[in-house]
Amino acid sequence: MTGVLAVAGGTASGKSTLAEALSLHHPESIALVHIDDFYVSAHDRMRGVWTVSATGYPVLDWNHPGSIDEAAVAAAIDSALCSDRRLVVVEGLFALTLPAVLARATWRVYVDAPDDVRLARKILRKIEAQRQDPRISLLNYLQGGRDRHAQHVAPSRALADLVVDGTADEYEMLASVMMLVGPVLSEHPALEASAFSETA
Repeated sequence: MTGVLAVAGGTASGKSTLAEALSLHHPESIALVHIDDFYVSAHDRMRGVWTVSATGYPVLDWNHPGSIDEAAVAAAIDSALCSDRRLVVVEGLFALTLPAVLARATWRVYVDAPDDVRLARKILRKIEAQRQDPRISLLNYLQGGRDRHAQHVAPSRALADLVVDGTADEYEMLASVMMLVGPVLSEHPALEASAFSETA
């Protein structure tokens, strides 16, 4: 049996950390699909949803599900399901928002973290990776990021089979999720889940 685990959550909530940790612990059993890899081209004004950034330039709206190539995401999941992997993990802002992902999901997880924690993590990430002025990140958040989260991401929490604390450490998050996917990944899921709990 091959199952699909959809992992959603707000920006910088910890969803990618959780998905990658699962893959790291089960590299031969998990296929990982990052929805972030399927945004439409930022150079094609005819596709996606566009907005005006805090700097005054038109940009692709990264916080809107309409900017994702949903057909390409569906194709990637279907391709992974045809592999010899036991579990396909699909993670991204809209993992519980896009109908094509929801229709394929065996289990649905939402990684939750307070808005102030997510914003702080995002600003730090932008500074470290892009040297971006934190003022730009804050203005973009106030201008649209906060509302987009409330419209398109936060409501998907109600669709989750499990809500994981994104401020918990990696092993606590893994132990929670293993209660759902353990039967697919191991012949002895209870032992595997308890192993994570003991490490934590």
